[in-house]
Amino acid sequence: MPSSIIKGFFLAVLAAMLWGVSGTFGQFLFQQRGINVEWLITLRMLVSGTILLLFARFGEKSDLWAIWKNKKDAIQLLIFSTTGMLAVQYTYFAAIKHSNAATATVLQYAGPVFIAIYLAAKNKKLPRPIEYLAIALAVGGTFLLVTHGNIHSLAISGTALFFGLASAVTLAIYTLQPIALLSRYKSSVIIGWGMLLGGLAFSFIKAPWSIEGQWDAQTYLYTSFIVLFGTLIPFYSYLTAVQIIGGQKASLLASAEPLSATIMAVLWLQVPFSTIDWIGSICIISTIFLLSKKPK
Repeated sequence: MPSSIIKGFFLAVLAAMLWGVSGTFGQFLFQQRGINVEWLITLRMLVSGTILLLFARFGEKSDLWAIWKNKKDAIQLLIFSTTGMLAVQYTYFAAIKHSNAATATVLQYAGPVFIAIYLAAKNKKLPRPIEYLAIALAVGGTFLLVTHGNIHSLAISGTALFFGLASAVTLAIYTLQPIALLSRYKSSVIIGWGMLLGGLAFSFIKAPWSIEGQWDAQTYLYTSFIVLFGTLIPFYSYLTAVQIIGGQKASLLASAEPLSATIMAVLWLQVPFSTIDWIGSICIISTIFLLSKKPK
């Protein structure tokens, strides 16, 4: 296997693992240190967006302002920064706050099913049989995860379920909306501006200097990890992996994220995860593999 392919596989798995670990750290900060979700989102987007744009400018010699010279592209970037970048991060971390990192991450991975449904509607084509199977598995897995098989009660709060499913929808938007922009501009420029603009917009909801919670060595360490190793590095690693091995293989390898988040949540934070939770999770994650199979 060529070394470049090995590098692509490594970067995709690295990104997934870092995302999973940062979700678990986020759960610790929200539930045990009283850190505000909106504040953490604002901070991570402002810092990571700024660093990524600096890298694009001085590391890749990209023109940061070219996109603003095209009115249509500028509008698309503004839409991406709010409905894509900001929305997917906020709904995901809000789901973690109201449930746990394992459940929130698995629910977010129902996103590819929403993508399949949207593309089928857009192209005015009925889903393929394998897509129907993926939809059924996603619905069934979500049902098991949030009810434990009891239709009369929820194993997680309604708020957690709302944000978990919202994160899946916004993941679909985040994946599809910037495709045209990414074909014309460097990914670091699009992601960097998306993060920075999203962070600036969210600053009106929660200013970065409005700090709450209990701050000790762990709080500083985990917050720094989420900003750098849970945002900046995995986003760039994943996009580099996509360039090397393609989006299909990279997205399959990214399924290591819910696995790492679940294992850490169970072993470290002692989150109860029953057999039926694992079955539901496997149902949802398996949809990624089903949807990756292209028709002949």
